[in-house]
Amino acid sequence: MLETTLDWHSAAGIAEGARLELGDNAWNRIGHAARIVAALVNSGVRAYGITTGVGALADTVVDRASQRRLSRNILMSHACGVGPLLAPREVRAIIAAQINNFAHGHSGVRPEIVQAMLALLDHDCIPDVPSKGSAGYLTHMAHIALVLIGEGTVHLAGRKVTGAEALAQIGIAPVVLEAKEGLSLVNGTSCSTGLGCVALHRVERLLEWADAIAALTLEALGAQMQAFDESVLALRRSKGIETVGRALRERLEGSRLISANAGARTQDALSLRAIPHAHGAARDGFDFVADVVNRELASVTDNPAVSGSPEEPLVWSEAHAVGPALAQGLDMLAVAIAQIAAMSERRIDRLVNPLVSGLPAFLADDPGAGSGFMIAQYTAAALSNENRRLGAPASLDGDVTSALQEDFLAHPTAAAMKLLAVLDNAEQIFAIELLAAAQALDIQSAKAARAEGTDVVYRALRDILPRYADDRPLAKDMAAARGLLASTTAPRID
Repeated sequence: MLETTLDWHSAAGIAEGARLELGDNAWNRIGHAARIVAALVNSGVRAYGITTGVGALADTVVDRASQRRLSRNILMSHACGVGPLLAPREVRAIIAAQINNFAHGHSGVRPEIVQAMLALLDHDCIPDVPSKGSAGYLTHMAHIALVLIGEGTVHLAGRKVTGAEALAQIGIAPVVLEAKEGLSLVNGTSCSTGLGCVALHRVERLLEWADAIAALTLEALGAQMQAFDESVLALRRSKGIETVGRALRERLEGSRLISANAGARTQDALSLRAIPHAHGAARDGFDFVADVVNRELASVTDNPAVSGSPEEPLVWSEAHAVGPALAQGLDMLAVAIAQIAAMSERRIDRLVNPLVSGLPAFLADDPGAGSGFMIAQYTAAALSNENRRLGAPASLDGDVTSALQEDFLAHPTAAAMKLLAVLDNAEQIFAIELLAAAQALDIQSAKAARAEGTDVVYRALRDILPRYADDRPLAKDMAAARGLLASTTAPRID
């Protein structure tokens, strides 16, 4: 139950279908802020987005009779997104983050607005939100807010219906917006924060899989394990390095394939030897970004913010709706994931390349007649190259909007969307490595026994896919393996 603030983990849970409930303290804060806005309207004080227009129209006074129309018109003009729709879990996360922002008690929307948003979550009524068009934070949330007033379209119970039809089906009436509510519904960093929560959930799962899959490759290639000794890794101070090193040692403990190759080489290639360093850096980056997202959820990101009391109302125009720290953090995490995915692609090449693997060319059962994983490595390389292009920081994008009024934009939403795209590619690259490493272990099954820690990962794949023999389209196997990574956690020894 939300009393103070969500954290990223709880917001990600709501994105996946968990219920969001508000406690009495949260409802009291929401109602108090709404009464402050009503008092500001009655006072006639100039207040951005309440008694004035928005953006470059901040100095244009809107009379009291037009304030409802201003709120409605903001949604109509700001709902101008284009492109493919966001996934349902992404929309749910944005709604959760927006409710969380309102619950801080400085936005001024009435409780019935929040109740309507909660009803969307409770009934899994998903507004259709185009993924492109937000230079800052406006368009995505405007498309969500349209549904609250009976406009827009949604997906409900597998069907696309109008906002008005959806509200009727879930038993609530369209809301009539009051002063400031239109602005509050499109304002703040809730969009990028919600998307960031979804990304963190995916990254957390992928990092576990990345270590597990890398362990399979290390075993298949007979890695030299002294590089991962606890005392050796401790020479480089990093919580992430320590965590990854321990994970690799635990996964590979008791491997006869590893012991059979002890001392075979002075040292391994860096795509093997530096796994703790690259994966560990990604884990350290994850911890940093998780803290940034949690601070964003704990913050008020509305402009203007209201405070005080109905008797002595206060309104502050500020820049809390801008999210430079969030944008920079999401950019950094995209680079970290792109880097470990690039390293995974290099390991795939080592598995399939007969010049370095000591295994049949491209892991084919019949090299020549069969190409095995030759072209799967091409796909991994293509995805890795796309990630490199996506690594350019969104937080440094330019653009001047709203007639020079909004002449700096941090682009956290673009950074979040870019991170999600990098994750799509990274999941598929690691899935290809999993397929190739399992195939390599199949080839060596008669030589020596696998470790228990890698065997559970191997069996999780073989439970859904048999060994590959150029007997079916490889794309189906790649999709199934990616589905395993995206929907489950990496298995551990019971």
